[in-house]
Amino acid sequence: MPSYLSPGVYVEEMESGSRPIEGVGTSVAAFVGFAERGPFHEPTLITNWTQFVGVFGDFVEGAYLSTSVYGFFANGGGICYVVRIGGGTDTPTAGGNAEDAPRAQLGPYVVRALPGVSGEISVEVTDPEGEDPPQDVFRLLVKRDGEVVETYPAVTTKRSKENVATQVAARSRFISLEEPGKGAAPARPVSHSVTLVAAPQSSTGEEAPPGSALPEVLSAESYVGDPDQRTGFGGLEAVEEITMVAAPDLMSAYERGVLDLETVVSVQQGLIAHCEAMGDRIAILDPPPGMSPQQVRSWRQESAGFDSKYATLYYPWIKVFDPGAGRNAFIPPSGHIAGVWARNDESRGVHKAPANEVVRGAVALQTQITKGEHDLLNPIGLNCIRAFPGRGIRVWGARTLAADPAWRYLNVRRLFNYLEESILAGTQWVVFEPNDDALWARVRRTISAFLVNEWRRGALFGLTPDDAFYVKCDRETNPPESIDAGQVICEVGVAPVKPAEFVVFRLAQLSGGTGAVDE
Repeated sequence: MPSYLSPGVYVEEMESGSRPIEGVGTSVAAFVGFAERGPFHEPTLITNWTQFVGVFGDFVEGAYLSTSVYGFFANGGGICYVVRIGGGTDTPTAGGNAEDAPRAQLGPYVVRALPGVSGEISVEVTDPEGEDPPQDVFRLLVKRDGEVVETYPAVTTKRSKENVATQVAARSRFISLEEPGKGAAPARPVSHSVTLVAAPQSSTGEEAPPGSALPEVLSAESYVGDPDQRTGFGGLEAVEEITMVAAPDLMSAYERGVLDLETVVSVQQGLIAHCEAMGDRIAILDPPPGMSPQQVRSWRQESAGFDSKYATLYYPWIKVFDPGAGRNAFIPPSGHIAGVWARNDESRGVHKAPANEVVRGAVALQTQITKGEHDLLNPIGLNCIRAFPGRGIRVWGARTLAADPAWRYLNVRRLFNYLEESILAGTQWVVFEPNDDALWARVRRTISAFLVNEWRRGALFGLTPDDAFYVKCDRETNPPESIDAGQVICEVGVAPVKPAEFVVFRLAQLSGGTGAVDE
């Protein structure tokens, strides 16, 4: 409380009755697959194709990760995370790989290349920028093949958050530093450079030839991964902004006989389980290659009997130009579909079904689907990609794999994910506020203002806001027992818009003179 001790005019700032809620992002993808180089742990943020090539390498024949990420950006995607698998144990320290990695002495530290990192790695100690820097501070540069890939501008050997070993352990995708034994902090290393040659490890633990990306031994656990080691699907649990996940190289492993079809389905089930557990992302699944409409229908009903509102399946495979092979090749559609989702969100909004959209980069389909075949696939949740004369290759379906009609449409599930995450992030200020009628009124105003904006954008169904949503937070939803338990309960109901999936025009023949319309 302010105190007024002498006469005068006082100016005070006060908070408004409500606080705005900002919509969260909806188009951040995650990809899990094989690459010719790059880390096997920690999801890596990628914002453009050039950055992907710099970290994970170029196109690899027989692997679909690179072509899928390229298709994502080509179709309008902007941000994605990439998790590389196929490094045997897929962990940075298991199986003795860390001890066997190339190493060098950098002053008092032992520097090693992380498993899976390829090329010539050099680490250089230089003086920091600026005038009169502290004597114990230095700059650390990590280079690969002569190009600087990581910079630590001001680190020290002292026990602090700027400790060089601590910074490298938290941030580096290429090296690790081993500190000397316990005791006083070592002296600052002199300015010099060390070089070590790293080669990726094969699935058997032996050194693989440069550019090798396709493991010969793989299991479902390689994809599922470990949240603690940040590998596979488990590594994606630490990244909250992801909204869609694809594993295109699951089909690469199946094509080469590394995984059988039963294991493929179990990995897809693991991906769905990951998305359901997180509750804020959708799995984009691929069908096995070369299946006819009858075969994929049988596979969907007998083997892949998924029932989830957090998963969707697209058929058939698409043909694109593959620079790794130097020719056109069929690839799983999931990466391109993720880009279509991102483009649709940017141009129309997450409430618009991501369908009737052109698949950029696709030149043909593995199977030309007829309307009769589509009639059999659509009801079981297979979103078909079709080629239309004069209109190109388009996504022609927007369903989830849920049996529940309430969650049949993909845009409805994604809209609810968006609303839930936005309200969650925008109401954190409520925690520890006095739990009374004033707080409930502020909560109602805050959420209602956000939903009114969404209704005006066309995301909610109804002629008026009252038709589109309701927000209830009062004494009825917050009885004394919930207040005593420290809970604020707010009930929100929304009417989502659903896609015009079946457009029906009824035409009738009228006799002459009977078709006039009264004014």
